[in-house]
Amino acid sequence: QVQLVESGGGLVQAGDSLRLSCAASGRTFSTYAMGWFRQGPGKEREFVATITWRDYRTNYADSAKGRFTISRDYAKNTVYLQMNSLKPEDTAVYYCAARSSRVTENYDSWGQGTQVTVSS
Repeated sequence: QVQLVESGGGLVQAGDSLRLSCAASGRTFSTYAMGWFRQGPGKEREFVATITWRDYRTNYADSAKGRFTISRDYAKNTVYLQMNSLKPEDTAVYYCAARSSRVTENYDSWGQGTQVTVSS
């Protein structure tokens, strides 16, 4: 099991930037990929971005491309989500997640979430 703790959320205005951090501990040696997901008010949880832990391969949701950047610091066991040009529709609870299998596409460890609120 990997323990994940998100930080960096807050209340910002449209056009502002935030950087979310996710610190991983526990069985980090078994982690294949890390990801960011979000759940907005009245919406289902959705994929935002993922990164493979060792190889730095990334992919993004269409809503995140060009504005968000996922990165990791392998030595610090930390993954980041840099969010620029924030929009009100980005308002959500953002969750960090870890995937242990390179075969099964399931994220099986989750953080508690951090609230991001973007006002217009």
